[in-house]
Amino acid sequence: MAAAGQGELVQIVALLGAGVVAVPIFKRLGLGSVLGYFTAGLIIGPFGLGLFSDPATILHIAEFGVIMLLFVIGLEMQPSRLWGLRREIFGLGAGQVIASGALLTLVGHLAGLDLRVAFVAGMGFVLSSTAVVMQMLDERGETSTAQGQKAVSILLLEDLAIVPLLAIVAFIAPSQASETSSDRLLEIGVALGAIAGLVLAGRYLLNPMFRILARSQAREVMTAAALLVVLGSALLMSVGGLSMAMGAFLAGVLLSESTFRHQLETDIEPFRGILLGLFFLAVGMSLDLSAIVAHWPTILGFTALFTAVKGAAIFAVARALGSSNREGIDRVALFAQGGEFAFVLYSAASAVGVMDAPTNAIFTAVVILSMALTPLTALALKRLMPQTKQSLEGVDAAEGLTGQVLVIGFGRFAQVASQSLLARGFDISIIEKDVEMIEAAATFGYKVYYGDGTRLDTLHASGAGEARAILVCVDKQETSEKIVELVKHEFPLAKLLVRAIDRGHAIDLIRTGVDFQIRETFESAMSFGEAALVTLGVPEDEAAEVREDVRRRDAERLDLQIAGDMHSGIDLLKGNAPVPAPLTRPRKEGRIIDQKPAAGGETAALPS
Repeated sequence: MAAAGQGELVQIVALLGAGVVAVPIFKRLGLGSVLGYFTAGLIIGPFGLGLFSDPATILHIAEFGVIMLLFVIGLEMQPSRLWGLRREIFGLGAGQVIASGALLTLVGHLAGLDLRVAFVAGMGFVLSSTAVVMQMLDERGETSTAQGQKAVSILLLEDLAIVPLLAIVAFIAPSQASETSSDRLLEIGVALGAIAGLVLAGRYLLNPMFRILARSQAREVMTAAALLVVLGSALLMSVGGLSMAMGAFLAGVLLSESTFRHQLETDIEPFRGILLGLFFLAVGMSLDLSAIVAHWPTILGFTALFTAVKGAAIFAVARALGSSNREGIDRVALFAQGGEFAFVLYSAASAVGVMDAPTNAIFTAVVILSMALTPLTALALKRLMPQTKQSLEGVDAAEGLTGQVLVIGFGRFAQVASQSLLARGFDISIIEKDVEMIEAAATFGYKVYYGDGTRLDTLHASGAGEARAILVCVDKQETSEKIVELVKHEFPLAKLLVRAIDRGHAIDLIRTGVDFQIRETFESAMSFGEAALVTLGVPEDEAAEVREDVRRRDAERLDLQIAGDMHSGIDLLKGNAPVPAPLTRPRKEGRIIDQKPAAGGETAALPS
């Protein structure tokens, strides 16, 4: 028994160790965490070091990571927001599924597969991996962007599609394995009942339950309740013959407007992250290298064929619905692979006799291989695609400007800084190279010209030679330094005022000889600190004195740093690090003196 327990502990350590070692390496190489998990799973799996003999068991458990992922996505999708995405879900999503499925079925049949097998194999490949796509979107910071929301909409439709696909598989099954029409009607009724039950529970039961639990002030109970909601909703959908992931998503949507939403997300997040990593590890373990070796021409051929055909369908649908070429290619990189729901569909088809075991193994390997290649495909396409060129339609380029003041960069900082100049009646010229910023500024009454301040010809065209002052308000230190260098060399008569990103940048600017610099957060932080003192009951005049003392010490420290280095004048900072107490207390006449006053106001003396 002890040996068995030790063996299980070895496997747990191997799983954790594989992820901890592989993922940082692959992220450092720019290959993403998903491919790191896949590779680690392959190494420790049955076709690597052999630490695991049954990856299917781990995969079954790890699928709860996908379920929790859908729950967290649901928490971010308020019903109104979900309704706002209805065109993307049922337009873009349905179009992509139908077009890809039809083409893959046709190509599979032409490649020699029976029509029913070609349909199941193709439609399984249509269902992209929610886990892979969401992880890649999250790492790229695109989940909340317009393109990210379209991707989420497509994934939702694909997850919904598993329900009718499973029904179709049962319908096309050989007669001895098929069900009667009454059985199918009963299954549909149970599925609808499960959905209705979950909606009612979410609307009338979950919020009161969490309010009662919150009063108990037991954090572990709230965490257990969060897990109960996720797994319970998944179980209810499973009993109804539907997707467990969709059940968790629906539960998340129903709780998306709850006051407990953020707490639920916080409680679920650690479990989601670990189980999702475990899912990717298990997919890597499941890659049957013996099957690939035995049928490698077929597997590689179908992987390349299905990926190319699905990619072509995705691109065609994207362009037909108004997306740009770049958006279409980016969507191909995300979705041109199979996903975890293919395993469900293939297993169901094998169970009812539509697909035999060898064919199931081949197409399961095709899906896993396509999932493993997705991060590499996305990386390759990203590097091969040309950089997006900004359209200057409706935007005037800087040419022949004659303002008294030239402002370079027009973000939040410059917008506030320009108000004083405009209020005093100065004629200012503004250049900015972000077209969206220029267009947004126009809606607020600003005339901003397109121009790159790091180019000497642009500075001449913007009137830098005639300007009395040049304000450098860009938000990147390297850009700022290049502009300062150009202006100091080419336009030495203009007063140069520069936004400093941080203290180090400010010191560099002072050494360069600019006329004025200010750290972008300094004044706001000073005002914030003074307001905090007043809020805490410090009289306003005293708070103002403290602020001026802080300002004086900061300026003195800055002077010392200009003459020395960043660590100069550190004694002028007020820190909150504890002061170490002496290891032994001073002795006096054989007694250890404790400086705490006793009851009579005298110092208490403790015996030595």
